Amino acid sequence: MRQIVLIPVYNEEEHLQGLLARLREIYDGDVLFVDDGSIDCSPQLLRELESSNTRIIMQPENRGYGATLLRGFSEVIRAGYDYVITMDSDGQHRPDWIPEFFEEAIGWDVVSGSRYLHEIEGNESAPTDRREINTKITALINEITGFSLTDAFCGFKAYRVAELAKLQLSEMGYAMPLQLWLQAKHFGLRVTERPVSRIYDDPDRRFGNGLDNPDVRMQFYLDTISRERKIWSI
Repeated sequence: MRQIVLIPVYNEEEHLQGLLARLREIYDGDVLFVDDGSIDCSPQLLRELESSNTRIIMQPENRGYGATLLRGFSEVIRAGYDYVITMDSDGQHRPDWIPEFFEEAIGWDVVSGSRYLHEIEGNESAPTDRREINTKITALINEITGFSLTDAFCGFKAYRVAELAKLQLSEMGYAMPLQLWLQAKHFGLRVTERPVSRIYDDPDRRFGNGLDNPDVRMQFYLDTISRERKIWSI
């Protein structure tokens, strides 16, 4: 089986070297970083980290979290990988989870991390607005799809690439996971969750594009869900 870890990057100069060093203690396979037009030292650091099994794609400008993942998915599908894990580069995701996710992915099409499935020692409190929005949106996704998710937004996931390739994802921003869940229902993907730690090294991290306002962010997510329901008649 061909496996790869896909890591989107945007202005993460303080995390990149430590992340890759820890990742390589756990996993010696292929890694793909996709930089989303970073304006700090991330591009320079990524070029220094590049090797035969650590590839780098540089987006010329910032296009959004979803766009970065979609660029990576396109490359993973083109290259014929069997499984891909996505993880963030901002310190919220621990490379230690990678072997477990790859192992569980053998029986599923999507294995999604959940910060709320089980409490783990050392878990931090989520910012109130993020937790409230996550709870409401996750409940709505479950109502529509019949899934039993506890965390609709966690970016740590393992995918069976053959099933991922069936999806028609296009959302460029933070609502891409919601598009994923509705299309997973439409295309009959088998999904499950695994617990991951709840880590907020920077609870004041900004979303940008007006989404730091919780009401605006919530409406953005609801609009995405409504649009996908119409497209796929869910």
